[in-house]
Amino acid sequence: MENLKKKIAKRAKELVKILEISPVEAEKIEENLSFSYSAPKISKKTAANAIDHTILSFNAAEEDVLRICREARDFGFKAVCINPMWVKTAAAFRSENNAKFLIATVIDFPLGASTAAAKTAESVTAALDGADEIDVVINIGLIKSRKLKECFKLLKSTTKTKAYIKVILETSALSEEEKIDAALIAVFAGADMLKTSTGVNGKATVEDVKLLRAVAGKRLGVKAAGGIRDKETLIAMMQAGADRIGCSSSVSIMENW
Repeated sequence: MENLKKKIAKRAKELVKILEISPVEAEKIEENLSFSYSAPKISKKTAANAIDHTILSFNAAEEDVLRICREARDFGFKAVCINPMWVKTAAAFRSENNAKFLIATVIDFPLGASTAAAKTAESVTAALDGADEIDVVINIGLIKSRKLKECFKLLKSTTKTKAYIKVILETSALSEEEKIDAALIAVFAGADMLKTSTGVNGKATVEDVKLLRAVAGKRLGVKAAGGIRDKETLIAMMQAGADRIGCSSSVSIMENW
């Protein structure tokens, strides 16, 4: 891990020059890297409060969305994570039922291939509709093309709402160098949380969570998503550094805790 941290610190210094941003941003990354993560005691209650209860299937109907809202309320999940068209529905349910869960939605999901104008419009609309949090997919093709400055500028355009921003990196599709670049670009662009995967095109791994926690330090959050279907995997992700878990098997995990 120490060698990885040195690699991240070196790359941060290089990237601030490439992106033409303040060297102070690289210094902040070094501060993050000095943080030593210690996993909290993980109980059924703390696990539930880390879960983004998720339904992002293309054919999710209104009743499906209302069901996960009821489950989030009843099980004490941190948030629901839904497609943008259902944000108003979830907001109405929360208001009418005095529920406490947060409302998260996904932007440019699952491909991360939209333009800045599309990403920005989708983000602004989601926030106006009642989304507390926005999970936006980084433009993976730009990372692969080494068009890092373009990727940074495009991502930055989606972080201008008052919503809490989670940037989805799709780590399983990236090399280690690309993961580092994507994570750093997300931080420099104003992310509040680094997220491993969409769950559609990729899954979370313990090693990727550790890498994102190193970049995030104690200043940003880390969300693991994709392939988390049981208690053991959830605990492993939280022990590695995830403070949020994206999961569609949330109820099953809680019932079998």
